[in-house]
Amino acid sequence: MQSVWNLGEAETRIGMDACRDELKRRGKAGVIAISDSHGELIALWRTEGCALPPIVIAQNKAYTAARVRGLSGDLGRNAQADGSDVHYHGDTRYVGWDGGAPVFHKGECVGAVAISGLSGEEDLEIAQIGITAILNALD
Repeated sequence: MQSVWNLGEAETRIGMDACRDELKRRGKAGVIAISDSHGELIALWRTEGCALPPIVIAQNKAYTAARVRGLSGDLGRNAQADGSDVHYHGDTRYVGWDGGAPVFHKGECVGAVAISGLSGEEDLEIAQIGITAILNALD
């Protein structure tokens, strides 16, 4: 039998709050998406003033990061490097933009955090803040 660990509501709230607080601190608007280990959405938050497209993009970044067990932006860079398409993997929800990162706890992917609405670099920075908050709560 296999056991799969996933982020729960408590960890998701911790990550969500950390990301939301950082967006506020920076005076930025964005979307926060947190998924389980399969990339399925647990929670989504759109801050005031954020445009509509980042809603789906954040969800897809989290989905991608959880499914490929890596940074969503790495998928895009790797596809660009070898001339393939990120959808080569057979899933149209995969995206190759920065901002989605998996959450690893004790060597196992337990979910993903993604931000959309800022630059890819800032999206990823804020997602990492959420992940750090989650991991600090787990240790």
